Amino acid sequence: MTSTVLVVTALEDVTADLVVAALNAREVPVVRVDPADIGPALTFGFRIDAERPAWSGRLRTASREVEPGEVAAVYYRRPTPYGTRFAHLPRQQADFAASEARHGLGGVLNALTGARYVNHPAAVARAESKPAQLRRLARLGLRIPPTLITNDRKTAREFAAVHGPVVCKTFRGLPAADDGQAGAIWTQRVDPETFDDTLTVTAHLFQAEIPKTGDVRVTVVGRRVFARQIAAPDGALDWRRGDWGALLHAPITVPPPVEAALHSYLASFGLVFGCFDFALTGDGDDPQHWTAIECNPNGQWGWLPDAYDITEAFADLLTVERKGRS
Repeated sequence: MTSTVLVVTALEDVTADLVVAALNAREVPVVRVDPADIGPALTFGFRIDAERPAWSGRLRTASREVEPGEVAAVYYRRPTPYGTRFAHLPRQQADFAASEARHGLGGVLNALTGARYVNHPAAVARAESKPAQLRRLARLGLRIPPTLITNDRKTAREFAAVHGPVVCKTFRGLPAADDGQAGAIWTQRVDPETFDDTLTVTAHLFQAEIPKTGDVRVTVVGRRVFARQIAAPDGALDWRRGDWGALLHAPITVPPPVEAALHSYLASFGLVFGCFDFALTGDGDDPQHWTAIECNPNGQWGWLPDAYDITEAFADLLTVERKGRS
């Protein structure tokens, strides 16, 4: 009998829904949990000692319960931040309660003996750094855009003079506003003549604009690779800023040297899944036409035309027999 898959995510997560449905179809036991539900709807009791150096006990949600030793795989998606659960408390109490929950419940969920993580949150945290991504991609032999990280006007203008035209992008997504509404800052062209001393306020990421013929999203799940060329009907610099339903998709073959580098990249960060973005400067047959932009270690893929095949790849990866204890 295949052991349980623990799905760690928020209640509203369409991508996770696809994987859970595929696991249910295979009659794989699934327990879905959002750690930020800690309270009456999420209780637990975990034990460990020198005689049995692995966590035991029970984790109970409103509809399921599971013993840590039953978990063969963990699909770590996008759980609600712990702080949300305690937002009604005074700041010191809220920060303390969230920290205790994160290190207590989260600590156990992130240290299950013998479980396969897709992906482990610590690996995701390491791999989310754009500076680390670019360095790793380049060391693996992939082309990357000339890049500058700075808060200095003179340095930024000198970079633009050599590598212009240049674009600016953010390191992370835009945080939610006070009213809870989310936003985004897309990759955009910038005029170096507008650079002034306000650049000193924080770090900025500038890159040489790639004269691309198209964009490619490559989704790697285990050893399986799914690649799609993407174009925005309006020719937008950043295809993410428009209507995703209007995007034009076409299958594309990843050159073997590029594919090998992607597997090496994931392994180097301890990942088994990642969404890579590339800019093409030719027809895509030559590896030198592929410029690596970034890798999202917890990216969205449910909107892609091959979402069904990707879902099955995730189900394959998560449907594993539990390893022995160590």
